[in-house]
Amino acid sequence: MLQGHQSWIFRNKPVIQATATVVGPDESQGPLVEEFDIVHGDLTLGQDSWEKAERKLMEEAGKLAIENAGLTKEQVQFYIGGDLMNQIISNTFAARTMSIPYIGIFGACSTSMEGLALASLVVDSGSAKYAMTGTCSHNCTSEKQFRYPTEYGSQKPPTAQYTVTGAGAAVLSRHGEGPVVTGATIGRVVDMGIKDPFNMGAAMAPAAVDTMQAHFRDFRREPGYYDLIVTGDLASVGYEIACELLDKHKVPMNQTTYKDCGLMVFDVEKQAVMSGGSGCGCSAVVTYGHIMKKLRKGELKRVLVVATGALLSPLSFQQGESIPCIAHAVAIESGEV
Repeated sequence: MLQGHQSWIFRNKPVIQATATVVGPDESQGPLVEEFDIVHGDLTLGQDSWEKAERKLMEEAGKLAIENAGLTKEQVQFYIGGDLMNQIISNTFAARTMSIPYIGIFGACSTSMEGLALASLVVDSGSAKYAMTGTCSHNCTSEKQFRYPTEYGSQKPPTAQYTVTGAGAAVLSRHGEGPVVTGATIGRVVDMGIKDPFNMGAAMAPAAVDTMQAHFRDFRREPGYYDLIVTGDLASVGYEIACELLDKHKVPMNQTTYKDCGLMVFDVEKQAVMSGGSGCGCSAVVTYGHIMKKLRKGELKRVLVVATGALLSPLSFQQGESIPCIAHAVAIESGEV
C-alpha cells in the first residue's frame, strides 16, 4: 500500500522466515566473522574464474536460506535478485541452478534492499506464499570490471573502497515467526556530478540522505523511532559526508544509533580496505547476518536499512559521464514490538 509519496507500508508484515550469508577470506578477518553462516578460505571457491566463484557464493546463500526456512526450492514461488556484473550474470546463472521463477534487478550496491522491498511487496499483496531475494559481490570481479584487475596491482587512493566478497539471501513468507518487514522507501536517482570511481562514498552519500529524509517524511517518523539506522556502503568518506548533510538538513540523528555497513564488515584500522567495504554483498551480509541475529534475539526492535548504490558502468565512465546514485530503505522490526 502506498505511504506518502515514494514509500510502501506492508499491512500484512511479511516475515523474514530465514536468511543465509556466505563470505570470503577478508570478511573472516573482520569483526563480524561469527555472524556469517559459511566462510570460505580463498577467493576462488574451487572455481576456475572469479565470476564462477561469485556465482557459487550466490548459489550457496540461496540454497542455505531455503534450507534454513525448512522449505524446498519447489515451494518458493519467486526469486528476486541482482548483482554488479554485466547482465547480472551471477544471479541469472544462480537462478538457472536453483530453477525458481526469477525476477532480475539492478540497483548496484542498493540491490539488497531493492530486492527485499520488492519481495516484501509480492508477499504482502498475496502474490506469493514464499519469495526469496538475494545479492552478491566478489572483490576480484568488481575490481576487474569497474577499475583494474587485481593482478595489475594498481595503487588506490584512500577514498577508494574494498568490495566485499559475499552473498546474502532471505526467504519471506506471509506467516511464521521472526523479524518482519513493515515498510520501504524507494529512492530517487541523485547525481551530484562526481566522476571519480575511486570515491563512491562521496557520490552515494547525497542519495542516502535524500532517501532517509523521504522515509521520515512519508511515514511521519523521526530517526528515534528506530534503534539502529544503517547505510549500505558509504564507508568512512561517504559516512562523514552523510552525517554532515543530515546535520545541515536538521535531521536529528542523535536520537538513534547510525552506522554504515561498509565500516562494520571490516576493521578499517587493521585491514587494508582503504575507506571501508562496498559491493552488493556488503549490506546483504551485514543485514542478513549481524543485524538479523540481533533482531531475532530481541537486542534490536526496529531497524532501518538504507542500501546505497552507484549506478555507473564501465561504458558510462569511459564516456565521461558522472555517477548517478540511488538508495532504497527498508524498515524491519523484531516482530515483538
